[in-house]
Amino acid sequence: MKKKIEILAPAKNLYQGMAAINAGADAVYIGAPQFGARTNATNSVEDIAEMVKYAHLFKAQVFVVINTILYDNELELCRKLIYELYDIGVDAIIIQDMAIMEMDLPPMVIHASTQANNRDANHVKFLADAGIKRVVLARELNLDQIREIHEATDVELEFFVSGALCVSFSGNCYMSVANGERSANRGSCAQNCRLPYRLIDGNGTTLIENSHLLSIKDLDLSDQLPNLIEAGVSSFKIEGRLKDIVYVKNNTSYLRKKLDAFLEANADKYQKASSGRTFYNFEPELDRSFNRGYTAYFVNKRKEKIGSWESPKSKGQYIGKVLEIKANGYVIEHYEQLNNGDGLYFVNENGEADGAQINIIFNNIVIPNTFKPLAIGTEIYRNSDAEFNKMVEKENSAVRKIGVALRFAETPSGFELWATDEDGHQAHLGLEVAKELAKSQESVIPNIKKNLGKTGNTPFVVDDIMVDFTQNWFLPISKVNEIRREVLEQLVEVRIKEYDRATSQLTKTNHSYPVDKLDFTYNVSNKMARAFYKRHGVTEIEKAFELQWAPGKARVMTTKYCVKYELGKCARFQRDTMGEKLVEPLTLKHGENEYKLKFNCKPCEMEIWEKDAELEFEDEDEQIGYVSNRK
Repeated sequence: MKKKIEILAPAKNLYQGMAAINAGADAVYIGAPQFGARTNATNSVEDIAEMVKYAHLFKAQVFVVINTILYDNELELCRKLIYELYDIGVDAIIIQDMAIMEMDLPPMVIHASTQANNRDANHVKFLADAGIKRVVLARELNLDQIREIHEATDVELEFFVSGALCVSFSGNCYMSVANGERSANRGSCAQNCRLPYRLIDGNGTTLIENSHLLSIKDLDLSDQLPNLIEAGVSSFKIEGRLKDIVYVKNNTSYLRKKLDAFLEANADKYQKASSGRTFYNFEPELDRSFNRGYTAYFVNKRKEKIGSWESPKSKGQYIGKVLEIKANGYVIEHYEQLNNGDGLYFVNENGEADGAQINIIFNNIVIPNTFKPLAIGTEIYRNSDAEFNKMVEKENSAVRKIGVALRFAETPSGFELWATDEDGHQAHLGLEVAKELAKSQESVIPNIKKNLGKTGNTPFVVDDIMVDFTQNWFLPISKVNEIRREVLEQLVEVRIKEYDRATSQLTKTNHSYPVDKLDFTYNVSNKMARAFYKRHGVTEIEKAFELQWAPGKARVMTTKYCVKYELGKCARFQRDTMGEKLVEPLTLKHGENEYKLKFNCKPCEMEIWEKDAELEFEDEDEQIGYVSNRK
């Protein structure tokens, strides 16, 4: 059996979810009224029901995000919500909190969110054996680690391939709650990682005055799709439930084209996960929608610097350098790519990220609405493409159609029309009418075919038409149009009715969890999650950070991102070029907030601690296995 490969797109709301399906998504993930990790992207159950109906028409799936941690007083409300979601036809829920695995639930398919820290084979296999059908892998994994997980279990693997990156291991960031009681694990991340910080060394010397030292580039793994499929990934996820419709349509369309090219070349092994095909009125390009510059992150292990220190805002598409300054504008390389109304991004003379909007382009001079002095050679990016945005925002910029074959034939009492779609679903309608021969000798068949092929705003495109007449029968075109319209309406209902939703009934398991002690990073915040872990052999369970935070002394983040590496001071990868060692501890400071950095070279991770924490530092050479006399 061929393996289905899926593009999974974000849906901020019903409208954007439908746009994602039209742009080629095989599935969408959407927030419910509560318990999603983006509190600004919630949707009513009624809207989700409409989303389900529309997606299922194309055999696309709808996954609902219920991936916050839960408190005891929310457990029953969450359980009731899951029943509502099941009743309206949702295909799966995406969860973090293991309390949901303890609930009395309908046979709903369950996916483990990336917030569940799906980093290693033992953990993923445990979840699969407990009844989880899909695991959203940690973004930090490389191809070898993904392959190892795939070899350990046949659970479906989902992986982010596009969009913004959490600098922290997902689910293990507590900066937001520590700074203002806004918990990222409760859907209210304050994005402290995107703030500017001062970097201070152990002597109190300021190394960097003001930079976005924890902000990283956006993810683009579009060129890695074949490698990821080979490693075991079957679902490619686009980040962005808070992004605009241009971002969603552009990113989905870009990945659709990339994946379709691979599927066509490997049709013997893989197939598309949904039906229909999309017709585009624009050429998708990732750098023409929101991005901070792109990185492949760690999929091929640590190779490149990934920081976006200038600004956490969108950088966009590179245009060219400033060649000349005029009284009220700039002469820019490749200015012909720009349009009136475009937004420009550049680094100003103070070394700060800055921008302007184009008012007009006149005599090859780009004139902004507000002139800002720039040095010759300044690199110009376009972070808002007015013409592109206008084009993509149109409803018909991406239109999805299901292939259908029509057979129009005579019957003893009139005519009939059969419609068979690309998945084998059928609709049929008879037309009772007295038959009479056409007065003209000219064949009526071409005209009948022409009108049967007019599918208009229906979700169908006619790939084949057969008219089976024994004689040159006359038939009013109005009747042809009527029977075509009614049969295609019937076919829509047939497709939705015959949609085969997968189900999975949870049963209680008691196999051993890979570890027997859980610290606060496991985010256990209620009695049912505690019961789940205890039944699986865990003996010690620390409360979630939100329930036990001690101000000033906590570890608020663990990350694969490394400030030392970004500075060229990594003893493992940059030893021969790093120069003088940094004096630790390094401190990040923003306003009154201070954080100490701890570098664990053996697992290649960085920890961020609050200012009053007492840290022990190991010699980095010993951590990574160097002998003391190595030069």
